[in-house]
Amino acid sequence: MEISRRQSLKRVGAVAGISSLALGGPARAVLPIKLIVLDVGGTIIADRGDIPELLRRSLAHHGVESTPQEINRRRGASKREVIRHFVGEQSLAAGTDREKLTDVIYAEFTAEVIAVYRTVPPIEGSEDAFRQLRQRGFLLATTTGFDRPIITSIFDRLGWNVYFAAVICSDDVKQGRPSPYMLFHAMETAGVNSVAEVMAVGDTPLDLQAGWNAGLRAVVGVLSGVGTAESLKKEPHTHIVRSVADLPALLAGKL
Repeated sequence: MEISRRQSLKRVGAVAGISSLALGGPARAVLPIKLIVLDVGGTIIADRGDIPELLRRSLAHHGVESTPQEINRRRGASKREVIRHFVGEQSLAAGTDREKLTDVIYAEFTAEVIAVYRTVPPIEGSEDAFRQLRQRGFLLATTTGFDRPIITSIFDRLGWNVYFAAVICSDDVKQGRPSPYMLFHAMETAGVNSVAEVMAVGDTPLDLQAGWNAGLRAVVGVLSGVGTAESLKKEPHTHIVRSVADLPALLAGKL
């Protein structure tokens, strides 16, 4: 399935042979996609709906109010930034150190997530897709709204570090999604110079917004996580596919 708002700008066509937008001057050679940057939760790891409830519970344990709707609007964002937002909005006793409270809540949330993710399975077909893409010469990277301890626990359990040239977490940058900085950091770490050589893949509106803000060659939504076709269609993108398992076929021009 392919739905494109970038086509009106003539920035995107078939992913494997996308023409550049002519801005004047000599024509530039079309660079092949070199790096595929994947979100984690809901994109390569199953989303069972644990994270919003763990966030709500950790906040409530320290007297900070939130609603599922407010939390869901921030899916894909840095979880520390989400907690900081709710702590900042809460009426607290005079003299409360909000940053310290944020750290305490985040530490509790992190411990809960690590425990829960010991049993969360990968998205079906994800590891086979990694193998196929690596065999065809693509570099892979991940970005995530989680901090390093959570991702380390997941990737160590699954033995996935061997597939990725970069594993970028929300604590590696000052601003998480929808800012593009995790994507740029992934490019820097993987040694890729041009955004015309990069595809971003994710399951939330914030994932797609970050890819668009980075000006990447391709921004692909997947329906394996929290994003619905309706919600993802509203965001700038080049393609929407069922899951990461469809990426080898998409890059081969078969979707």
